[in-house]
Amino acid sequence: MASRDTGRNTRDRTSARGTGAGTAGPDAAGLGARRAAQQAVAALIGQERPPALDEALAQAIRSEALAPADAGLARAIAVATFRRYGMIRAALAARLERGLPVAKPQLTALLATATAQILDLAVPDHAAVDLAVRLAKADSRTVHLAGLVNAVLRRIARERDAILSGADALSTNTPDWLARRWHAAYGPERAGAIAQAHLAGAAIDLTLCGEPGDWAERLGAVTLPTGSLRLPENGPAIPELPGFQEGAWWVQDAAAAIPARLLAPGPGTRVLDLCAAPGGKTMQLAAAGAHVTAIDRSAPRLERLRENVARLSLAVEIAVADALTLEGRDHDAVLLDAPCSATGTIRRHPDVAWTKAETDIARLAALQTRLLDHAAGLVRPGGRLVYCTCSLEPEEGEAQVAAFLARDARFVRVPVRPEEVGGATALIDANGDLRTLPCHLPEVPGARGGLDGFFASRLQRAG
Repeated sequence: MASRDTGRNTRDRTSARGTGAGTAGPDAAGLGARRAAQQAVAALIGQERPPALDEALAQAIRSEALAPADAGLARAIAVATFRRYGMIRAALAARLERGLPVAKPQLTALLATATAQILDLAVPDHAAVDLAVRLAKADSRTVHLAGLVNAVLRRIARERDAILSGADALSTNTPDWLARRWHAAYGPERAGAIAQAHLAGAAIDLTLCGEPGDWAERLGAVTLPTGSLRLPENGPAIPELPGFQEGAWWVQDAAAAIPARLLAPGPGTRVLDLCAAPGGKTMQLAAAGAHVTAIDRSAPRLERLRENVARLSLAVEIAVADALTLEGRDHDAVLLDAPCSATGTIRRHPDVAWTKAETDIARLAALQTRLLDHAAGLVRPGGRLVYCTCSLEPEEGEAQVAAFLARDARFVRVPVRPEEVGGATALIDANGDLRTLPCHLPEVPGARGGLDGFFASRLQRAG
């Protein structure tokens, strides 16, 4: 992880100040960072199958050959753009005579990233406007619109307070289809709380490789009820923290750390981790002493898992394979972290809200059904199966497990016990499954609140 600020709400107006204030010449300070952010955002908007923002940013940062500070600024701008993309689009559309130019992604991205700086980042207004105009003039696709860019952004700056006060987390900053779904699944009050949590951004949580010891004190972290450590705001970069080099811990959202614990693998337990990359759950299982086989279709994604396993000196069998064609029926436990819409991760990946479509839910749910049925056949009699997704959508969680139990009488649900989540009973639904929401754990003294949205169900095969 290159920056502690990745994916976080940047309204504290700190890290970006001064980086882009220069205005002398075409190579003014911060120009490359703005161009990288613009290119990354443009790569996502208006695309039928856009890349993830992290991927687009990595490519843009390499293209600009940015130093770490400017790479962090580019990332902060791009993340802030999508975190408040609904508000930004509405503000721009209301101030453009012909509305938002969705057919011109470069212009839309230029205006949107500059607006994000004005509304949500520690960037002086004149720097945000001036550098956006410079970028417009330097691009043949937008050079004739430099005057428009200047006028619109100056108006945005003048009317900042009205724009911010008129925005609502659910109705303004959440796509209509997601707001409707969350309203139906969780009710209006909780849907609003979820959307508000997304605006706050995500904390950085750590999972320890061994016993807790004094790591919370050494890292200045808060111990959450679930056992994860949460880092305070504005601390050192991850590789600079105590314990990183020696593999004492790894970065993993507190909610994402719970499903592997539900398997409760003892030393020597044969565990199959399906769809394993990037590997946080794999490392939990191996650290518990289990014999872990980690499977994923993506060789590049498994490389990150290999690197982390090596850093932590853990023993894991890693293989590139398709979980749907895998054979073998002798596993004591199987963990299926199924591909999903990832709507539970919008706090840290705000682009998900704007690059997914409602049609993705049914497509992914069909794949999850096939994976769950196949995973069930890989569990030995008496063995355990944990199914989980980082989605807020019931079709990818609650409904998926209900349908599975109705068609496979070999399995029964093993409810999550309160002590397994540190007594946080709000994380356990009426069926005994895990259901975390971004608005859970809203107040964490000394750190940012919230959790990723996760669903997990623990199932056991009859002996």
